Amino acid sequence: MTKTAKVATDRTSPLRSKIAGHSASLSAKLQEHQTNIFQPHARKGIRSFSPSEAAKLLGVAEGYLRTSAVELERKAAEGSEREFSPALAGGRRMYSVQDIAAMRAYLDKPARSNGRYLPHRRQGEELQVISVMNFKGGSGKTTTSAHLAQYLALRGYRVLAIDLDPQASLSSLFGNQPELDVGVNETIYGAIRYDEERRPVQEIIRGTYIPDLHLIPGNLELMEFEHDTPKALLQRKPDDMLFFARLQAVISDVEDAYDVVVIDCPPQLGFLTLSALTAATSVLITIHPQMLDVMSMNQFLAMTSALLEEIAEAGAEDRNNWMRYLVTRFEPTDGPQNQMVAFLRSMFGEDVLVNPMLKSTAVSDAGITNQTLFEVERSQFTRSTYDRALESMNNVNAEIESLIKATWGRS
Repeated sequence: MTKTAKVATDRTSPLRSKIAGHSASLSAKLQEHQTNIFQPHARKGIRSFSPSEAAKLLGVAEGYLRTSAVELERKAAEGSEREFSPALAGGRRMYSVQDIAAMRAYLDKPARSNGRYLPHRRQGEELQVISVMNFKGGSGKTTTSAHLAQYLALRGYRVLAIDLDPQASLSSLFGNQPELDVGVNETIYGAIRYDEERRPVQEIIRGTYIPDLHLIPGNLELMEFEHDTPKALLQRKPDDMLFFARLQAVISDVEDAYDVVVIDCPPQLGFLTLSALTAATSVLITIHPQMLDVMSMNQFLAMTSALLEEIAEAGAEDRNNWMRYLVTRFEPTDGPQNQMVAFLRSMFGEDVLVNPMLKSTAVSDAGITNQTLFEVERSQFTRSTYDRALESMNNVNAEIESLIKATWGRS
């Protein structure tokens, strides 16, 4: 080693050592925090739902739910229906996600609804792949992805959530701490990598605490795809699958098991994001209505357009059904934000979702404990704060659900 090289090594070693030490310390503290919140085994779950909440999720009147619950409980006790045992709290039934799933299946008997309560894809209806993205961090991308995936699953759809962000915030929200719970080859990288270590995507998919909501978690391993792809392009053989088609291919391997795939993209335009764009049938761009964020989005759109043109020339297929902008962290009393939203609507018209995602302490406070609005106990907030946040979230997700149905040709 030359003297110059030795000096360089000496100078960088303390920094590497400090970063590694901080990473290890932070990882341990985060695990301790997770364990303290989710005793006894640091496993996440989801709260039970009141009769009014369960009725809304099922799309029935509360009285009809009560009547059906008594009927299903009797049949479950006789063994003619799947297990159904709502807990009693304060003299009223509280429904777990398993109870809601059992009720949905019961109500969806052919003689009753012809598919109304289990809105799975029908013959000829295409799997919907929604890529949620933005070039700038802090736009509410992961919060949007998590709540959309949970909402659709609670509404009866079969959902696969893919964490494509190496920071893996979506995985953490679903109770999978990336540096501890996600091992080597357990992210989507394991299914799209270029070497002999590639494995079937079916082996990577995990269940969650919500029936019919599955997850492919992420961690820093995803960065390997960004590093491997340039080399793979240089060494590519004529029959090798190009990088942008690999994600779409592995999704197609499991498409019969799902109705909707939600992809949480990384906040940069790399090979992973371009793969998500190619795989997507729909694109949701989150935007915080501030000038700096809109300027950043402008750069994102310009770069995305140029890169999509390049991969189109290489054979990438445009499968997009719709693209929408979602205004996030919106404060209705903020004058400049209202002006910015009006500007966006004047520019993009119906491509901006009608419903914005309101800024709320309920969302941010739930995030502190790694929970979504569907998971956190309502009693932790004032009723008006929680209800306002949940109504905003549900309005956004219902609008996206309507776009999915329209794509399928349903009313």
